[in-house]
Amino acid sequence: MAPKLAIIDPGMGNLRSVMRAWEHVGADVYLADSPEKVGDPAALIFPGQGGMPHCMEALRQTGFATTISEWINADKPYFGICLGMQALFEYSEEGDSPALGIFSGKVKKFQLPPEYKIPHMGWNAVEFKDSADQSVSGVENGDQFYFVHSYRVETDDADLVWGETEYGERFVSAVRRGNCFATQFHPEKSQSKGLQIYRNFVDSVRSR
Repeated sequence: MAPKLAIIDPGMGNLRSVMRAWEHVGADVYLADSPEKVGDPAALIFPGQGGMPHCMEALRQTGFATTISEWINADKPYFGICLGMQALFEYSEEGDSPALGIFSGKVKKFQLPPEYKIPHMGWNAVEFKDSADQSVSGVENGDQFYFVHSYRVETDDADLVWGETEYGERFVSAVRRGNCFATQFHPEKSQSKGLQIYRNFVDSVRSR
């Protein structure tokens, strides 16, 4: 049976490509534009879009800030994408914004030599921390994923880091704790390898 996944939609953009990607890997997905419409899914997905100030304002006004925090703290399956990863930390330099504070760390703008363009946009390799884990089954270290971002996570919590990437410096490109997964890159834009990351997550949810 296809697990039900609720995609958080606080009204920040078109989520159709994200929905199609999850459907492609065998999930039954639906949009939830308020906490009341989340219901009781097998997993919660947050593909945050736009800038951090707008994102956090939308999450607080809709009540999704509380929903996400309580969900992750209860160790229920969650997958965050791009801003949906950054929002999990304490603070972002983008707009001097407090974030959800679920994990320790800050989101800072890239400070790179002039030969590196910002935003970091396009394909880049990800090195996953545990290449033998089921969460990266079918994916090899060095496989390419698609990025679009000007800010990156800094955390001293090494156990939280799931994947890292080089772009003028080494930065955190994926995090994981328990049943909470999040990526700085966009799996839905990363062709077969990105879909494999989603497929592995769906398989883990299905087996719970």
